[in-house]
Amino acid sequence: MPGFPHAMPLAGFIGGLMIGIAAAIMLLGNGRIAGVSGMFARVLGLSEGGAPWTIALLFTAGLPLGAALAAANLDVEARFPTSLGLIAVAGLIVGIGTRLGAGCTSGHGVCGLSRLSPRSIVATGTFMATGIATVTLMRLAGVTL
Repeated sequence: MPGFPHAMPLAGFIGGLMIGIAAAIMLLGNGRIAGVSGMFARVLGLSEGGAPWTIALLFTAGLPLGAALAAANLDVEARFPTSLGLIAVAGLIVGIGTRLGAGCTSGHGVCGLSRLSPRSIVATGTFMATGIATVTLMRLAGVTL
């Protein structure tokens, strides 16, 4: 793709399809939204509602395990920030944001939008606008990762 030499549209399409199918299975099979922050809060005991604890644990454990399995079987180079403190602060900020926003990008962006939830439409628009503004400011400041 011109302008996007590393784009992989077929892989992105297949990945998106898999995420959509998993979200549909969770909703139709369990009657619950497949929001990662809600599942993680359930595992940590911060939430009493939502999926049963065992399902929430398997769901959240499957995220890094699935990524590790894919990376082990594909030619993937993982890059992480060098500062553990930066990772901890970023995780804390994201966690606070998901609690304030009543969900995360997976819950609002995948499940909420598919249900045409007004709250999710606003939340996803806010996620996108904030991401665009952050990247723009980082590029203007000459920050590259």
